[in-house]
Amino acid sequence: MPKLLIIEDDASFCQMLQKFLIRNGYDVDISFTAQDAKTKFKATTYNLVLTDLRLPNYNGLQLLSDIKEVNPKTQVIVMTGYAEVGSAVEAMKKGAYDYISKPFTPEEILMQIKSALSQEHKRPLDSAPKENHKVNGTQDEIGNNDNRVVVGISEASKKLHEYIKLVAPTDMSVLITGESGTGKEVTARAIHNNSKRKDHNFVAVDCGAIPKELATSEFFGHIKGSFTGAVEDKKGHFEAANGGTLFLDEIGNLSYENQIQLLRALQERKIKRVGSNKEIEVDIRIVTATNEDLTEAVENGSFREDLFHRINEFSVEIPSLEQRFEDLPLFADFFLRKANRSLGKQVEGFSEDVQDIFKQYHWPGNLRELQNVIKRAVLLTNGEMVEKGALPKEVYRSKESNVKNENFSKADYEKEQIVKALKQSNFNKSKAAKLLQITRKTLYNKINHYNLDL
Repeated sequence: MPKLLIIEDDASFCQMLQKFLIRNGYDVDISFTAQDAKTKFKATTYNLVLTDLRLPNYNGLQLLSDIKEVNPKTQVIVMTGYAEVGSAVEAMKKGAYDYISKPFTPEEILMQIKSALSQEHKRPLDSAPKENHKVNGTQDEIGNNDNRVVVGISEASKKLHEYIKLVAPTDMSVLITGESGTGKEVTARAIHNNSKRKDHNFVAVDCGAIPKELATSEFFGHIKGSFTGAVEDKKGHFEAANGGTLFLDEIGNLSYENQIQLLRALQERKIKRVGSNKEIEVDIRIVTATNEDLTEAVENGSFREDLFHRINEFSVEIPSLEQRFEDLPLFADFFLRKANRSLGKQVEGFSEDVQDIFKQYHWPGNLRELQNVIKRAVLLTNGEMVEKGALPKEVYRSKESNVKNENFSKADYEKEQIVKALKQSNFNKSKAAKLLQITRKTLYNKINHYNLDL
């Protein structure tokens, strides 16, 4: 039976969580103070420790280091407040398996604990949240370091992961929409990794990169000699994904003829290799993605309506980076660690000036642009921190042009951020204040100061 320790100064919450975990088959000790916890984990070997980062009279990050010093194999999950993104990132760097934002449901933490214990034999990642990372209670499978997923604590991210959590266990066809660079393939992988098909192949296909003449062979395969250049038998994407998930990116780029072939294969769940009369049964789940408006494409006749309904049993829209700007520190830290590994560097973070520039830039290229900017900056950085000079000029000139613009003042920018936060929180002022990292009272004062008619 796994041995757990909960460290939480809220006694009633701690005891409630203890009872729930005991009912679910865990041996659970509790501590209300860091001092008591230190005594316990020095005397007892725990498989997992669940600790609040905010503890009276003791630094939560230091306690994390204490736990790892006593037993590096103990998995640690930290509980954080809504706006403690920086602390959560720092905890990940210090060896925490993961973090979970309060408030959370017992079922959510149970899923998180199960995932952590399943990884107990592995070395904890020493960087930002892991692939198909758990945030706000949705836990996906863990992938390799370079393909991990970071999901933040913004309202937009919560909604996205709630949708993934709902649709992943089903076999429904999913259409993923969103701007270029938002991470549509990452979301498709998260759906696959949380499905019953996770132990089978995930095959990703860029429909925009397949010539019309070769699409049939790419999708369904061919036999040797079926056409010029067919020097051997080839298995197509449908066969490769059999039992698993086939992800068709930019599906709007398929020709009308290829759309007909795709529809027939999806309806019959049978395919024929080019040059063969033998039918092959396939069992696949289809996930598609596009940054185009397929509804408009159906209306103008460039995309088949019957295929649209076949692939759109459930739709998921990926928010832009600007729509979840409060998650920017998590994404930036993750891409920094990834760039360090790729380039063999040891850059530790971003200067305050760079952080300010990141927050004010609009990121039209979304996560892809952020990743590219950070990788370039890490390559150009020789010290411990990324400085302004390592950034592309278009990123920081955006900020400078705002400052120089006579029609754009600090007050204008502040009003814009307040309105944006209120819209993202559905005009819930408490949540908006947390997004802005100010008190509720300060938010009310600013709304009155700027005469915002909300």
